[in-house]
Amino acid sequence: MNRCASVLNVGQNYRIAGGSDRYMLALGGLLESRGHQVVPFAAAHPDNLPTPWQPYFPPQVDFVRPSARDLLRYVYSAPAADAMRRLLGSVKVDVAHLHIYYGQLTAAILRPLRGAGVPVVQTLHEYKLVCPTYALQAHGRPCQACEGRHFWRAVQQRCNRGSLARSALSAVEAYVSRALGALDDVQHFIAVSDFLRDKVIELGVPAHKVTRLHNFVSCAGVQPACEPGGYFLYFGRLERNKGIFTLLDAVAPLTEMPLVIAGDGSERAALAAAVERRGLAHVRVVGFQRGQELEALVRGSICTVAPSELYETFGLTLAESFVHGRPVLASAIGGMPEVVSDGTDGWLFPPGDVEALRERLRWMWAHRAEAVAMGHAGREKVETRFSPERHYEGLMSIYQRAGVH
Repeated sequence: MNRCASVLNVGQNYRIAGGSDRYMLALGGLLESRGHQVVPFAAAHPDNLPTPWQPYFPPQVDFVRPSARDLLRYVYSAPAADAMRRLLGSVKVDVAHLHIYYGQLTAAILRPLRGAGVPVVQTLHEYKLVCPTYALQAHGRPCQACEGRHFWRAVQQRCNRGSLARSALSAVEAYVSRALGALDDVQHFIAVSDFLRDKVIELGVPAHKVTRLHNFVSCAGVQPACEPGGYFLYFGRLERNKGIFTLLDAVAPLTEMPLVIAGDGSERAALAAAVERRGLAHVRVVGFQRGQELEALVRGSICTVAPSELYETFGLTLAESFVHGRPVLASAIGGMPEVVSDGTDGWLFPPGDVEALRERLRWMWAHRAEAVAMGHAGREKVETRFSPERHYEGLMSIYQRAGVH
C-alpha cells in the first residue's frame, strides 16, 4: 500500500480515559512518524487534546445524567453521522481505523464511510462485537450466554450492573449496531491477542476477517530501572472485576510489604473505605496518575500487579511495566499469559486466588534482586515482540488486506 496513505483515526475520546485511548493516540503518533496524514475523529469534550480537526467532532453524550435524547444518541447518533459526512466531504482518507466508537459515536458513522467508499479496519479492544456489555462477563463471572448474537439474554440476566433498564438499553444498542453494519461493514478486525481472536471467532465472527496484532509500546528514551524496588504497585482502573479486592485480601496480612494503588474508577471510594476500615496502614490509594508521576511509581516498585478476574484482551499496563524494567504478577486469564511468561519476566496465578497471589507477593519481596533480572527479561521482550516497528509492519499488511492501495 501507499506508505503515505491518509488514515482516519476514530474513537470516542481524543484524550486518555482508558487503555484504548492510549493506543489510539500512540497509533496516531506512530503513523505520523512514518509519513502518514492522520485525521482524528472523536466526540467533543473540554479535556480533549488540541487538534485542528476539533470543529468536526460531534457533541458528546452525557452518561452521568443522561436525558432522553442522550439515551437515543447512545443507540444511534445522528450528529455523529452528520459530522462524519462533513469531515469526509473536506478531506480524502484512504482508510478508517476504528477503535471504541460506540457509546459516543455509534454505528451511525458506518454508513457515511460506506457511502464514501472508505475501507474500514477496527482494532478490537474488548468483546463488544459479541457481547452487549463488552466484557463477556455477568455478575462477576465469565459469561457467553449471548453466543455472539442472542443479545436479549443480557436482559434476561440483567448483565449491565444488575439493572433491567440498563441491560435492555445495552441489548437494543447491540442489535441496532449489528444491523447498521458493525460486523458486515468492517473489512477487517484486529485482535490484540490470540485469546481475543479465538473468542470472537468462536462466537461467530468470520475467521478470515480477524488478524491478531499485539499492542505495541515504545522504549525510546527510557532506561530500565536497575535498583530493587521498595513496594508493590497496582495501576489501572479501580473496578471490582479488575481483582483489586482480591489484591487487598492478599496483601492485608503482609504488613511489612507496602502496596501502592494508583487509578480511578467506580470502586475507588469503596476501596479507600476498605483500606481504612481494615487498618491497612501499609496500603496507599493515590488516585489517578499519569506521565512522569506514574513512571516514577512504576520504576520505584518491586513489581506491578495485574490481578484481573475478567477476560483481559491484552494488558497494556503489563507491557508498560516491562518498558521500565519491572516484572509483573498477573492473573492467568484472557490475553495476559501472552504478555507475561511465567517464571521468566513475572509470575502467573489463578484469577481470584488470594493464597496463590499472596505467595507470589512473598516471593517477589524475598527475591528483589531476581525481580530486577525478571524485569529486564520483560524489557527485552517488549523491544522485540511488542515494538513499534513490528506493529507498523503488521498494520500495513492488514490495511492491504482491507483493500487499501
